[in-house]
Amino acid sequence: MRHSLYALLAAAAFASSPARAEIQPVTSHDVERGAYLVRVMMCNDCHTPLKGQEPDMSRMLSGHPEGAGVPAAPALAGPWVWAGSETMTAFAGPWGVSFTANLTPDKETGLGDWDADTFIRALRTGRHEGRGRPILPPMPWPWIGQATDDDLRAIFAYLQSIPPIRNKVPQPVDPPGEE
Repeated sequence: MRHSLYALLAAAAFASSPARAEIQPVTSHDVERGAYLVRVMMCNDCHTPLKGQEPDMSRMLSGHPEGAGVPAAPALAGPWVWAGSETMTAFAGPWGVSFTANLTPDKETGLGDWDADTFIRALRTGRHEGRGRPILPPMPWPWIGQATDDDLRAIFAYLQSIPPIRNKVPQPVDPPGEE
């Protein structure tokens, strides 16, 4: 009987703790705030492919185009230690070759199966889905991850509101000698 009472009290305390508080529904204000943050944090600069010298907004935030292939990393020497592709969605450096992610809500190739907590965990830990492979340069996750939970939830709400774009981004390529 005593153990049942302790279990019941522990369950009640856990259920009422702030960490378990219900997540508020997404509002239009959240989406608008997220759109603003995506603009001022310049997410389109890397996650939207260039077409010529302008962002191709028909592929907004869809990451490195799957049809562009996987460019070989250029040989870099002297003070030049990294380079970007012509689409500005693939980057080579001492970390190998990284490709910008598809941030659209496409369920197969983007963030469509993620929830806000997974998104926040990824940006706070620097790990894909908060537990997978490292998020590579030039993604500034250490700085973006310092945003408030509310701001990161707003960004995620906005990303979930844009049109899904099917675009399978390649996996990162290890640097030579680490394959």
